[in-house]
Amino acid sequence: MKLKGHQIIIFGLPRFDSPIESTNYTTAKLLARENEVYYIENPFTVRDFFRLRKTPEYQLRKKHFSLTGCSLIETDTPNLKVIIPPILLSVNFLPENGIFRAALRFNEFLIRTKLKSILKAYKIRDYIFINSFNFHYPGLTDGLTPKLKVYHCLDPMVLPFNRRHGVVSEDILVKQSDVVICSSKQLYEEKKTQNPYSYFVANAADLGHSSKALNNDLPVFPAIAALKKPVIGYLGAIERRMDYDLLKKVILANPDKSFALVGPVSREFVPDWFFTAENVHFPGSIDYHDMPAVIKGFDVALIPFKKDEVSSSIFPLKLFEYLGAGKPVVAIDFNPDLKEFTKGAVKFCEDAESFSEAINAALQTDNADQRKTRVTIAAENTWENRVEAIADIIHFHLEQVIHP
Repeated sequence: MKLKGHQIIIFGLPRFDSPIESTNYTTAKLLARENEVYYIENPFTVRDFFRLRKTPEYQLRKKHFSLTGCSLIETDTPNLKVIIPPILLSVNFLPENGIFRAALRFNEFLIRTKLKSILKAYKIRDYIFINSFNFHYPGLTDGLTPKLKVYHCLDPMVLPFNRRHGVVSEDILVKQSDVVICSSKQLYEEKKTQNPYSYFVANAADLGHSSKALNNDLPVFPAIAALKKPVIGYLGAIERRMDYDLLKKVILANPDKSFALVGPVSREFVPDWFFTAENVHFPGSIDYHDMPAVIKGFDVALIPFKKDEVSSSIFPLKLFEYLGAGKPVVAIDFNPDLKEFTKGAVKFCEDAESFSEAINAALQTDNADQRKTRVTIAAENTWENRVEAIADIIHFHLEQVIHP
């Protein structure tokens, strides 16, 4: 890694102890191998306080919420510490207008006040600031003097909560950043019209974790092991992105197979039919620790995202998690970029008929050589490789653009 010996502040959207792997915190951990990294997690709001005040999540942070305090949370990763912002006002319910922007500036002032205390206490002066997809606070660095401001854009705006103010806020953030790094080509094409220093670095996977599925001694996750074989599986959030019309046709055409949809379910998006079908199973959410044991039980792994403008800019982490476990993967052709990174090892389908045919072909032809090829492809798409690319971009701008 060319980027070495720097002080880096990363403002991420996920909380550091989230049970789900995130690009944001993984980036922080890997940059900390050669740099001193401080991870600011997404702030609690007053609404979060009343909702979570009795939970272990809140109790862990309780003594760190002080506006002017300098306490940090130590992590298991050397050179990586966590900053807990103060509790903020709940303002997202407001309409997009001057009142909302004034309230947002006040919240940003609170975070900035805490951050300034940390900067002073730990003598953090010549630092890089990375906003890792926390577009909710575009003005946080106003009044701060980082030597480089980076925005890491990871997904399109989809959820109503994010779109309410996020579209406007992200535009501000993209334009004022020195560097913008995008996780898909479509996002890159969009952002480079606003900021010429935009780059494309694709998502990846934690191969060291997903490859545990290759261990013969690892037992299959009980809820998957109990299903009739073959098991056709999906692991991830079960929500609006999935093409339920196509899936229903595929499931009806394959009554001899068990379809396991593993993950949190947003029932408002899932047609009632799926909950009554005899060969469809919803094991529910799992811990990240159990991911390899779940995938190990899949005979074929699915990515059934519907093809639309939103999905065309999604680069799903599960793609390389599946491949890293050696599993055959069948997906809808929702993002043309994925073919470049999978080198023919994944079948991308246009309709239910070809999707069903691909599942059956995978069941009939899967072998040790194919599994080895999949793992090799996944090994080319690790977080280590991606963060190395991000670090090189940052190093280039520090050495050639900021100080040519």
